[in-house]
Amino acid sequence: MARMMAAVFAEPGRIVLESRPVPDVGPSDALVRISTTTICGTDVHILRGEYPVRKGLIVGHEPVGIVEKLGSQVKGYKEGQRVIAGAITPSGHSYACLCGQPSQDGPDTRHGFKPAGGWRFGNTIDGCQAEFVLVPDAMANLSPVPGNLSDEQVLMCPDIMSTGFAGAESGQVRIGDTVAVFALGPIGLCAALGARLMGATTVIGVDTVPARMAVARKLGIDHVVDFRKVDPVVAIRELTDGRGVDVAVEALGTQQTFENALRVLRPGGTLSSLGVYSGDLRIPLDAFTAGLGDNKIVTSLCPGGKERMRRLMAAVASGRANLEALVTHRFRLADIEMAYDLFAHQRDGVLKVAITP
Repeated sequence: MARMMAAVFAEPGRIVLESRPVPDVGPSDALVRISTTTICGTDVHILRGEYPVRKGLIVGHEPVGIVEKLGSQVKGYKEGQRVIAGAITPSGHSYACLCGQPSQDGPDTRHGFKPAGGWRFGNTIDGCQAEFVLVPDAMANLSPVPGNLSDEQVLMCPDIMSTGFAGAESGQVRIGDTVAVFALGPIGLCAALGARLMGATTVIGVDTVPARMAVARKLGIDHVVDFRKVDPVVAIRELTDGRGVDVAVEALGTQQTFENALRVLRPGGTLSSLGVYSGDLRIPLDAFTAGLGDNKIVTSLCPGGKERMRRLMAAVASGRANLEALVTHRFRLADIEMAYDLFAHQRDGVLKVAITP
């Protein structure tokens, strides 16, 4: 039996490199040889035991690679083709998928819905921080990579770009809007860029890490607020002449950032939450105006599927979404434990790491 190296969740606090069998290919699957992948903040939640997955699971959900083998029922693709697959791999045929909610895919349930059911890689099935990954429902999920785009140019598409853009989309950003983004990690930076692409004319980012703030300015963010130097709520109110923002994106997943995002909204504004929360959230009565402020709170799990990936790669190919600056460090798969240590502790100005075989 052929073997491969893979990053495996051993127990809370330990993701280790192990030898594993190369997966068998079912009729609707595709085996993809990984050429580049990365580590996500959600993987760090898994590492720390804050998001539960089974021991022995191969982690990772952001694959760029080459089709190694196709299942007998997979049509329209060929071996040797460069592809990506989204972090969300919907079946394409459940009730959730067919009503436009592929991230909540539940093809094996009676009613066709399952909370976050579309997220399978590194959650309910083996993921892609390995030499190979098995892509389920390949015809719904494989998206060919245009020949003029490099691996690193499309590396953000499977999750970070899709998630960040979803924050702007769920917030229904409109032309002329003012948008605040709390936490300028990779997802927050993508949310800010997504807001600009959707027509926001003022985008305000909140962070304190110099490397992140520098990338935000490079991406054209209009104002960057350092929350260690000023109260971000006060600063954003001043920048908006007391009005507040039309949309606030919460991209970290903490009580404080959630509450601050709520406090900077104008009446009738929208809080778009992208955070992965590790505990209960509290909604302050005054910030919520006792439920009378006409505000909306919406959540998003990144859309997946091949059409979503095609659209995101089109944005990259157009030059309107250049996210290569987010890749700050590069590691070989053999050194992935070192990469986790760097990324989890946010050292050396890391934003995203590129992992190659």
